[in-house]
Amino acid sequence: MLLNTITMEIQLITKDNFSEVEEIYQQGLATHTATFQNGLPTWEEWDKGHHGFCRISIYENNKMLGWTALTPVSGRCVYAGVAEVSVYTAQEERGKGIGTMLLNELIKQSEANGIWTLQSGIFSENQSSIRLHENCGFRLVGYREKIGKKNGIWKDNVLIERRSKNTGTD
Repeated sequence: MLLNTITMEIQLITKDNFSEVEEIYQQGLATHTATFQNGLPTWEEWDKGHHGFCRISIYENNKMLGWTALTPVSGRCVYAGVAEVSVYTAQEERGKGIGTMLLNELIKQSEANGIWTLQSGIFSENQSSIRLHENCGFRLVGYREKIGKKNGIWKDNVLIERRSKNTGTD
């Protein structure tokens, strides 16, 4: 069942609402299938590591339901239009279309900010995240076997990307 999008509100992620980002991120960490990270970053670490644009959260009735943001993939100018996607949905909101709303908004805002390629490395067992990305126009571009360990267990990553049809087309 999809939530009523009329009552949804998109907000910028700032230091003021970062505690809500942390709460949702912690729920993702608890799955052991969302990230190689084991701990929460501070606001300063998170702020430094992410682009200043496309820091998107979605609210309903003053409650954050999910968030998404972009990390630069490289400091080299040739990759200025390529970014890594993070998207997290609150545990009780999963399966309700929140991730799709967030990712579609991220695509729109990223293109407005000159991003031509969005990419993500997703644990192979995280099928819901893979389907979410595919449903938003991402395609499989590779597979990295045993790319790193999470809690002592080797993890495979599916590489998935979305190339803009509007930005960087010259």
